[in-house]
Amino acid sequence: MAVEPPAGVDSRDQALHGQTLVVIGGSAGIGLATARLARHQGARVILTGRDPERLRTAAQEADALSTAAFDAYDPVQLERFFQQLPGPIDHVLVTAGGPSYGRLLDMDAEQARRALSDHMVLALEAARHCADAVRAGGTLLLMGGTGARRIRAALGVAPAVTAAMPAFTASLALELAPVRVNLLAAGFVDTPLSARLLGAGLDARREELRATLPIGRVVVPEDVAALAVHIMANTALTGATYDVDGGQQFVG
Repeated sequence: MAVEPPAGVDSRDQALHGQTLVVIGGSAGIGLATARLARHQGARVILTGRDPERLRTAAQEADALSTAAFDAYDPVQLERFFQQLPGPIDHVLVTAGGPSYGRLLDMDAEQARRALSDHMVLALEAARHCADAVRAGGTLLLMGGTGARRIRAALGVAPAVTAAMPAFTASLALELAPVRVNLLAAGFVDTPLSARLLGAGLDARREELRATLPIGRVVVPEDVAALAVHIMANTALTGATYDVDGGQQFVG
């Protein structure tokens, strides 16, 4: 299937030619944008997500090699997916899930455990499988954020997870070497997830950021995708956190 390259992408750039990218959470937003860009830079892409119908649509947009619909937070299903891959792969991007917000004292014990651990447990489970599935020099790329670096009561446990992710990533990079592990730290990105989280407040948040961000516009999935593909292609990068938030952390 022939698809047009994203705006600003030279279709002759084949930095990932012949490589294979798996996107855990690739049916929309950052995952889908990265899959599309990687495909235009020569990669084969495999998309996963929970919703089979959304995956079929995403696969057409990204000219995906294949898709797999399952719950990435289920370790049995995640293991089965990696076991069924047709051969070694080069890169894994984990964008599944999202932040947990809400006052700490309003959480019961189980909610607190899940909010603290789910994101990192998924990353750890993916790392276990990458040890056998990803070629040396390939990449496990995780998602974090910058928005929770300023602690506020409404953010609940999110600042603790945000603070832990860079050290967690660096530790994984040492243990998983020569596979590389890096962290993308995004602020607000104009995605379907943001729309669900903000609801009726989405347009107001967009306008606020356009007026205050140093870049004068909101960050879109293609901005994050461009950084993700660069990290995949640059084999000197591991154990690091890369901010892509348009300066949001400096202005609130």
